[in-house]
Amino acid sequence: MVDLKYIGHSAFEFKTGDKSILVDPLVSVNPKYDYKAANITDIFITHAHSDHVGQAQEIAKEKKATINAVVEIANKLADKKVKTRPVNLGSWLNYDWGRAIFLPAYHSSSFEDGTYGGIATSILFDIEGVRIFHAGDTCLTPDFKAYKEIYRPNIALLPIGGTYTMDVEHAVVAAEWLGAKTVIPMHYNTFPEIQADLNKFLQLMQVNNTKCCILNPEEIK
Repeated sequence: MVDLKYIGHSAFEFKTGDKSILVDPLVSVNPKYDYKAANITDIFITHAHSDHVGQAQEIAKEKKATINAVVEIANKLADKKVKTRPVNLGSWLNYDWGRAIFLPAYHSSSFEDGTYGGIATSILFDIEGVRIFHAGDTCLTPDFKAYKEIYRPNIALLPIGGTYTMDVEHAVVAAEWLGAKTVIPMHYNTFPEIQADLNKFLQLMQVNNTKCCILNPEEIK
């Protein structure tokens, strides 16, 4: 059984068996989350912006975890003496806990020093037969229709904060196009530019008869 934990912003932990996977690990956003307590084997980064790279290097060093990211990000972080797996878009990557595939996201990607961070991505995870789609930072794209047909995600993690990504109204359309039975909003309310109306999102999702789960990072124990 996959245990999904929302850390905050776009950061998630997926636990399967005795292993944990981190995605976009801005764990500093949530002082209640203790990565030291988890057996983290892999870290995934969707793009190079600091609110998604987060504390990846620190965690990878301490946990001896592998950072999985597009070539430009992986190579840059490899210079920091951490283990990386450089990848690009379009093929399944196999792990002892399941598999994952990096897919496009429509967004920019650069490091804090201004260097190029490669293409922005979304990531689809296939863990114990559960398919979890982490959209990364993206606008609404008709690619989601193809993902429904090809990958059939069970859970979709979608940004709703606007300004830099989809807003509430566009995320509702994205959910419909993806066809996931469960949708979890992310990338909202972390800073003023991405404030979102959660009640509006819930109401619109109910119209589409899609289960919407608002996960509260404050409830992490």
